[in-house]
Amino acid sequence: MTSSWLPSVESIQQSLNEICPGDDHRYYWENHRRFSGYAKRLQHVMNQLLRSVSPDSLPASVQTSVKGLSGDLTKAAEILAVYANKSKIYVLINCEALCAGLHERTLAIGGWLALLHSAIQDIPDLNKKIADLSTDMKQAQFRVTGNEERVHCTLQKEGQGRQTSKVIQSAIVMDLARALGIDSNNHAELSEQVKLLKNDLSFSSSISERRILTSLERILDNWSIEPDISTHNSDLDFEDDAHFPPFRNFLCPLTKEVMKDPVVLESSQNYEKNAIQYWFERCIEDGRNPTCPVTGQVLNSLELKPNIGLAGAIEEWLNRNIEIHVKSAVKYLSEDPPSVDCIERVLDDIHKISEEHPGCRYKIRNAGLVVLVVNMLRNGSKSIGSHLRSKALMTLLSMAKDGESKEIMLEEGVTRLVIHGLIGSSEKEREYAVKLLLEFSRDEAFCITIASQKGALVLLSSMAGNLEQPALSNLAEEVLKRMERVEDNVQHLAAAGRFEPLLSRLCEGSDNVKIETAYMLGRMTLTNSNKEQIALRSAKVLVELLSKPQGRSPSLQALYNLSSLDDNATILVDSAALPALTDILFENPEVSLELKELAASIIANIVSNPGHWELASANSERHSLQSESVVFSLLGLLSVGSPQCQVSILRIMYGIASSPQASESVMAHIKSADGLKTIIAFLDHRELEHRIHAFKLTKVLSQRLREDLGNELKKNHTKLPFIKEKILDNQSTDGERSDAACILANLPLSQNEVKTVMESNFVRWTISTLGAQHHSSNGRTARPTSIMVEGLLGLLLHLTRNPDQESITIIKDYALMAIFREQLVFTSKPKEKQLAVVGLRHLSESRPLVAGDSDQQPPHGFCSSLFVCGRASPDTSVCPVHDSPCKDDSQFCLLKRDCVKPLVDLLTDEDTSVQIAAVEALSTLAIDTSNGFNRAIDELDRVGVVEGVIMLFTQARPGELQEKAIWMVERMLRADSLVLRHSLNQPLLRALVDAFKHGDSITKRHAQNALTNLKQISGVSGKTSDQNRGRR
Repeated sequence: MTSSWLPSVESIQQSLNEICPGDDHRYYWENHRRFSGYAKRLQHVMNQLLRSVSPDSLPASVQTSVKGLSGDLTKAAEILAVYANKSKIYVLINCEALCAGLHERTLAIGGWLALLHSAIQDIPDLNKKIADLSTDMKQAQFRVTGNEERVHCTLQKEGQGRQTSKVIQSAIVMDLARALGIDSNNHAELSEQVKLLKNDLSFSSSISERRILTSLERILDNWSIEPDISTHNSDLDFEDDAHFPPFRNFLCPLTKEVMKDPVVLESSQNYEKNAIQYWFERCIEDGRNPTCPVTGQVLNSLELKPNIGLAGAIEEWLNRNIEIHVKSAVKYLSEDPPSVDCIERVLDDIHKISEEHPGCRYKIRNAGLVVLVVNMLRNGSKSIGSHLRSKALMTLLSMAKDGESKEIMLEEGVTRLVIHGLIGSSEKEREYAVKLLLEFSRDEAFCITIASQKGALVLLSSMAGNLEQPALSNLAEEVLKRMERVEDNVQHLAAAGRFEPLLSRLCEGSDNVKIETAYMLGRMTLTNSNKEQIALRSAKVLVELLSKPQGRSPSLQALYNLSSLDDNATILVDSAALPALTDILFENPEVSLELKELAASIIANIVSNPGHWELASANSERHSLQSESVVFSLLGLLSVGSPQCQVSILRIMYGIASSPQASESVMAHIKSADGLKTIIAFLDHRELEHRIHAFKLTKVLSQRLREDLGNELKKNHTKLPFIKEKILDNQSTDGERSDAACILANLPLSQNEVKTVMESNFVRWTISTLGAQHHSSNGRTARPTSIMVEGLLGLLLHLTRNPDQESITIIKDYALMAIFREQLVFTSKPKEKQLAVVGLRHLSESRPLVAGDSDQQPPHGFCSSLFVCGRASPDTSVCPVHDSPCKDDSQFCLLKRDCVKPLVDLLTDEDTSVQIAAVEALSTLAIDTSNGFNRAIDELDRVGVVEGVIMLFTQARPGELQEKAIWMVERMLRADSLVLRHSLNQPLLRALVDAFKHGDSITKRHAQNALTNLKQISGVSGKTSDQNRGRR
């Protein structure tokens, strides 16, 4: 043989030996067997060829055909190895591809044999065998059987991840078992085949094949569950073995459950009607002819004939077993108490009968089981636990579909038990409780019953708003929507936060309905969010009702309720509430006193905070609340109104006088109407509420009408002492005392009045109270406390304004500078800091008035332990700022009393008024320009004043702060030591140039002087000085 002939022949012989293992081999697959038959014939042909010819004498075409045969036989052997060695399920998964591969290889081999036939003509017998085999192989037909095709199609669908029901899973198992030649009930053999498939796919990377394996494992696990042949086996004891199982033919092959509507196919197999119809639909959906799942027979007709005889037998068996289970359930639930171990099985039995056999619910009801379940839920709610409570509710839910059973439940008071289930510890208990309420809410009367139960609507509203459990939320929302349709539930729903029905009635109902709803709204207790929600929808409607005599009272009550929320003020103003309210208050004589009081209270609530009301019309003449006519009307009503109305008027006056936009005009009108006299008359009113609001209003007036208020108070010699006594009166409210302190602090007092008011004992009390306020606040200053601190600081300021010798003595005795300094440490309130800084400024300005500061005696008396008021032989040295001796405990030297650093720190405060006050206080240290001026500025530079003020000036915008700062900058730049250092300070130079260009005349003069001192004056016009140019 030639070298090219021998390998091909050996390959053919090896492939044929693999394909044809022996005559006794049994083939499972038809395609495998058929190809093996062709292979045996080819083996005989090849043996005869090798015996009959010499390789050297063969033409080239023979060698070509032998090589071709070798290649295709090798590929065919690989395909047949799959049939022989792989699991049967693996073959079914790939049966179409394997069949197509075999067909292709067979045709190719037939072609090579035809070539061999044409090359060998001198051996007739061999030539004929080759020709016959070639013809047969070319005409060979390999096919997949119908059952194999169905299984293959089904498995491919599983590989796509399609969901399958129990019915389809049963049909898949039966088809697969039939294709494998296994009984469908032989779970062990089926499982073994799946294990073999798992081995075959251990190295597979195909997602589809992996899905098929997972699906088959899941289907077999479900199929392995034994059928529920007893239908209602509850593991309970039955008398005389009365319970008996159904016959096997009662079970549907697809559902493995007792049939309810048995039908028979043309294959004579019985199925549950719904199950077999579903199977037919799936077959048609997959594009194949419907079959009988048990036999695999392709059906010519889809006719489903009812099996009346079988249905009757099943019904008879079913009724008998249901009666047995009902009797047993009654027995166990009638025990006192019921056995907890049996309750769950009994409840499951009742639920299953009710759900699967609705026509038998009357048997459960007539046996008294509904009442027994309700009683168990009532009497054993705590002992049975949440799981069994949920089972009981589930059973009642099923039985509630029976109308008579539902009535029994309601008569037995199941409502409260179900509502209690809404707060159950398990989600299942809450779910069945709300589902049961949903079932009951189909009845309008029951909707009213639910609403009347305490806490029911609140629980349902809370559940409806819980988006973390959307299923329960949707169920609760549906119950509430049904209840909203019942008119009697409107008020109950609103009380639970469901305002839509109420608002719909208020906005869309008739006048009588609107009035009734407004009355309801006025009596309700509302949260702030509720008030805003209601105001947005109903404010205009309520305002419109004010024009109707019958609607006036309920509308005012409702508006008063809504106006208690500050944020609703704008909504009410936009709804034109003010003109309607002032008309009731001032113009309409037919309105009762009570309604006028309500109107005044609403207006007081609206103006309690500055805002939209200042720009709104307040009466029919389009006057605002701060207009002269309205203020005069308020003052007039204040004199003659009822006590409650007077309180509201005082509140209104306080609100409009406190508004930054309205205060100036309001106070001017009060002054022109001689209203101060009317207002201060209420300071000593016998009623507390009058006094409280009178003091609040007077405090505001004292800030702008200081002189007028002071003169009015001084007309009556008892008023000033009365205010002082009010401050000291521990029986008065904190608000009264705080406001009184602020009033007295704001009043202009002569030196004699200061001596009278600020006598030593009162000063001692003031300082003591100031310290107590700090300690009691503990960093959390309440509003009355803060106002009291402001008032006390303001009182101390009376002593610091142009002090006489007696005031100076008190200042020294009580170390007021130390007190003001400590205040800067304690407080974070801008107003308190500002007052303390003003006190320091006054004391610093008063130093030139203090004779012999260097010879002063050590402070003594009260607070000597709290403040460093007196030390033995304090050091006396020349103060670098005042160029004269100042003791370390001086009460008039900011430097010696360590007040400079706190003031420098305030230059960076967030409040502009505090910054201005700090600059003014520090400016008192730069007033003297005598021979010691340079030394003073150097000292201020050392303690950080220069840097702080310059930094503040460079960052300040045009205004009062810039004006105060530039005065001090100009003063400091007169010192030679600062000129050289800051002549190249570009931020300072730019700030000075901007001030020169854009400031007022005084600011320009200070900027010009400062630039001149820095020798940069030419820079103002855009030129650079020679000096500056040289330094560059």
